[in-house]
Amino acid sequence: MSASPLENIVIVLVGTQHPGNIGSAARALLVMGLTRLRLVSPHHFPDEHADAMASGAVPILRNAQVYDSLEAAVEDCAWVVGTSARARYLGDEPMLPGEAASALLQATSAGTVALVFGCERTGLTNEQLDCCHRLTMVPANPEYSSLNLAAAVQIYGWELRKAAIAPGAVASKSDPEFMKGRFRAPTGEQMEQFFEHLEKTLIGTGFIDPANPRLLTRRLRTLFNRARPDLNELNILRGILTSVEKPKHRTRRERGPDRTPPKSSPG
Repeated sequence: MSASPLENIVIVLVGTQHPGNIGSAARALLVMGLTRLRLVSPHHFPDEHADAMASGAVPILRNAQVYDSLEAAVEDCAWVVGTSARARYLGDEPMLPGEAASALLQATSAGTVALVFGCERTGLTNEQLDCCHRLTMVPANPEYSSLNLAAAVQIYGWELRKAAIAPGAVASKSDPEFMKGRFRAPTGEQMEQFFEHLEKTLIGTGFIDPANPRLLTRRLRTLFNRARPDLNELNILRGILTSVEKPKHRTRRERGPDRTPPKSSPG
């Protein structure tokens, strides 16, 4: 287990347009004790502007991992939180930064977790938000809510550090050693396999229209992401889906002799 739960948190920047923002974000992370940076399709990286803005945090840039898609970047993550400034009409209310930080810290007991930031101009797309279990939003001034990427990273970095240094109990169920990890949080890949299985089964039963599945499947994603099933529960759910696909016909057991003692006759 990591010495600090912050070591299990990765910060993911998606489609960052200006390399200076990557460097500034790296500096903001190091100040708060976060060192793991993943980049999805950055427009310019590596870049001297990123190095200049990172100042003493250049090692974070050198160790940053680059991916072609958000799905690949969070495949190994037990829990993923996406940042968004846009109101959505599907899903749960976005968490405040402090609430998101506490939830991420708690989830680190199950493994790697991710906090995802979209590109400067458009943020995260709906498809990218589908990769996230929950969303979070900075309650900025509604008259001017344009927040610089590095500033947003700094806000969440501070909230994560504040949550990490505060004392808190960890539930035994969240301990990866508890019951040989049977109740640990599933990885992003395992959740995606479940969602694919769920959609396939519901299309097979006719519940989902295969020509237009997205709206309903997004609502179902929100439901199960909010529930946060552990690995044991996820296996139960997949077993239920399999039983729908391939029903088992069980014979009813014969009742044994009645063991209820006879009532005494009135004397």
